[in-house]
This record gives sequence, C-alpha cells and structure tokens, in this order.
Amino acid sequence: MFEQFIGTKPVEERHRIDAAALAKFLGFPIALVEQFKGGQSNPTYRLTAKDGRKFVLRRKPPGKLLPSAHAVEREYRVIEALHKVGFPVARPHALCEDDAVIGTAFYVMDFVDGRVLWDQSLPGMTREGRAAIWDELNRVIASLHLIDYRAVGLETFGKPGDYVARQVSRWSKQYQASETQKIEAMDQLIAWLPLNIPAAGATTVVHGDYRLDNAIFHPSEPRILAVLDWELSTLGDPLADFSYHCMSWHIPPGQFRGIGGLDIASLGIPSEAEYVKRYCERTGRGAIDPSTWNYYMAYNLFRMAAILQGIAKRVLDGTAASTHAAEAGSRAPMLAALGWQQVEKILRRAA
Repeated sequence: MFEQFIGTKPVEERHRIDAAALAKFLGFPIALVEQFKGGQSNPTYRLTAKDGRKFVLRRKPPGKLLPSAHAVEREYRVIEALHKVGFPVARPHALCEDDAVIGTAFYVMDFVDGRVLWDQSLPGMTREGRAAIWDELNRVIASLHLIDYRAVGLETFGKPGDYVARQVSRWSKQYQASETQKIEAMDQLIAWLPLNIPAAGATTVVHGDYRLDNAIFHPSEPRILAVLDWELSTLGDPLADFSYHCMSWHIPPGQFRGIGGLDIASLGIPSEAEYVKRYCERTGRGAIDPSTWNYYMAYNLFRMAAILQGIAKRVLDGTAASTHAAEAGSRAPMLAALGWQQVEKILRRAA
C-alpha cells in the first residue's frame, strides 16, 4: 500500500527544472534528475552528478502558495545547525533563494542511502527488530529535544513561549484558508482548543512532523542516519512535538500510518504508555498528566487534519506535489473526529 511513495519517477512536467541552470549554480555537471514519489508538499529530487555523486534537492512548488508554507529556507537553516552538532541529518550543501535559477527557492543536501520504513507495524521484522526501531525513534526525538537551541545558533528560529497558542491560531487560519467542505469536528476544535491550553513547559527545537517515514535508517542496523522533512520545524513545545509522533497509537492501520488496534505486544512494539515513559526518562521529564496528554493529542490530530485539508485544497488548485495527494487530503474529517474524541475524554474526566 506504500508503493506509491517509494523510490523515484521521471520528473513531472509541472515540476521540471532547468538542469543546465542548476549545474551552473552548483558548479558541477549533472547527469540525471529524478523526482521522488513521496512528499506531498515540497517537490523533492535526486540529482546524480556526472562523477556519480548523489544529492537531494528540495524546492518550493510552483504556483500560488499559502502564507508561510513551503519554507525551504527554514529547513536549510535548521539542518545546517543540527548537522554541526552531530544530530542525524543529511549534510547540507547550498541554499538558493533566487527564483531566477530554477523558478522557486531550493536547497541541496547529500543523498543518504538507507532504509525508509513506511509501514509502522514493520512487517517482516522480528519482535526484537521492531522494538529496536521504535526505541531508536524514541532516542532520536529525545536527543533533539535536549539540544540547546541557543548553543547551535537557532535563538531566532522561532518565538519562545506560547507555542501551542500560536500553532492553534496558525493552523485554524490555514484550515479556514483551505476549507473545501464543512467539518463539524474542526469547528469544535477551533473553538475549544485555544481556551484550554495547558501550562507551557520548556522551549526546544521541534521537528513538527517526526514520524517513522521521515527517517532514513541504516541499511542493516536499527540506527537513524538522517531525519528528513524539516519544513514545519521551529522553536516550540517538545511535548507537542513528541505527542504528534505518538498519534500512531490512536489512528487505525491504513488510516494515515496508524497502529491503533494492532496487537502491538505480539509485534514487539511498545505500548503508548511504555513509549511515553521511555521518552520522559531520556529527557528527564516527570510523568505527564492524562488530561494534558489528551489535550496535546487533540491538538495534534486537529493540526494534522488542517495539514491534510491544505493538501486537499492544493489538489483542487493543481499545486499538490504528489499524485496521491487527493487520498491524503480526504482523511481530514477522520482525523478531526479523532481529535474531538480526545476532547471528550478530557470533558468526561472533568465531569
């Protein structure tokens, strides 16, 4: 079911780039340009130089874009900062903000050869193998949240404090700008979330879209070589970032990369409670209040629904980067409904 995301394809006509102009900018000849199948937002390409070296190019899509979306410049900045301190990201090479070169802003980084694992149930692996993959995901996000953003030069990468309030406001506006149908649960979340934000904690670099298929694993070891897709990264609340990653336990299989309802114990995948406990141990955080956790889960399901609604709108506008974007966009109502279910848990607990 994930074949549509794996590997490369010939470059789509609407995403063609001038290879000669690109080669001139980069300073080396390019033998081949291919487009990755995956990626809904920023078109991504594999470049093969004439000497055989491989690189990845990420660019803003052509056409009319939502404000603040597709921020490849921010992606490059955070990758550059994190690479310097040994966090697993691809080595960055060049950022071009001049639209005249290939039509939109872009950056180039190393191509990292390894495994991208799309199915979170990790079919074909042993119980021990699955446990090791999930533990590595946990270790890497914990290590990200322990990095001192000031020490790596990212003190102006976002605004410390009020992260969730700003995110709820931002994604409410993005959703409303992308609205193509009435989703009652989204309207309920947009009204309830800003009035019930838990007390803010620490500020760290947050990835914004941390999940299994945004990591490249070593070909044979349970070790992450590079975390991908930093478009939504900023300074923010680490618990918001981590709980986004934990949505998997709440989403049914086949519905946007979920493991909810699977017999995870027999698979060797940790329970959500075990996974959260390990993260708290690694980051030195105390136990998380259940209502606080439910709030963050509701917020993240709302945010994911807003992102998918943006994809649905881009399908209508003809600017979606993937031919399978329509399928992803259609899942916004389901995620919004799951988000409101989390709010109902909080309300029942408070009653």
